[in-house]
Amino acid sequence: MPRFSVNISTMFTEYDFLDRFKVAKKHGFSAVEIQFPYEFPLTKVLAAKESAGVEITLINIGAGDLTTGGPGIAAHPGREEQFKVSVEEAYKYADSLKSTSVNVLAGTPSLEKFERRQCLDVLASNLYHAAEAFEKIGTKVLTEAVNTIDRPGFLLNSTAAAVEIIERAGHKNLAIQYDVYHMQIMEGNLVNTIRDNLDQIGHIQFADTPGRHEPGTGEINFPNLFDAIDKMGWKGWLGAEYVPSKRTEKTLGWMPELVT
Repeated sequence: MPRFSVNISTMFTEYDFLDRFKVAKKHGFSAVEIQFPYEFPLTKVLAAKESAGVEITLINIGAGDLTTGGPGIAAHPGREEQFKVSVEEAYKYADSLKSTSVNVLAGTPSLEKFERRQCLDVLASNLYHAAEAFEKIGTKVLTEAVNTIDRPGFLLNSTAAAVEIIERAGHKNLAIQYDVYHMQIMEGNLVNTIRDNLDQIGHIQFADTPGRHEPGTGEINFPNLFDAIDKMGWKGWLGAEYVPSKRTEKTLGWMPELVT
């Protein structure tokens, strides 16, 4: 059975952030991921992680104004220095927390203002810069495709586009993050797509659709999906990154080794 991690930015939000590490461990998760940990002092995040005895599988590199409705910085011409500053900040957190990977969100650069090729060139260059930096501490750099229903204009919105950009960047420390929720919306064919691109995938996240809630609330057959991924020989983590439809503890029935 695959190993499951939990995103404590979207789950266990009933608890204060620094308490979520222990709560996650109590409920059977030996690893957690965090979207953007930077509002919390690194010393406190590290203490919470070590006290709970969990691993960190993923953090996002700071995305600039993407989180407040802007286009972000990773693929935006003219914002390369902002991206480098975000890499420096993420490096400190990833190094101390021993994060397995960091994720770069391409964002939604204006294709009316810039040519798509121009934005992809910037993204490829930024990914190479990040991959080179994080290679020193053994942390994989990822980028993901995101659906254009939730994020209109997102630059990378298919598995093929995500694979193409890491190949374009051309660094061995790059991989894609495959998000089951986003890709079910955009293209479906989950099992075959994961199998066909397994060598390029560095991390997998999941939520059901519609709604982005826990497995069993939507259209995806998660027992079959998890079993298929396991039979592919996947050795990485499967990250639960959903918005619980009720208290998080009440939404974990999909997890075979649930501890209560």
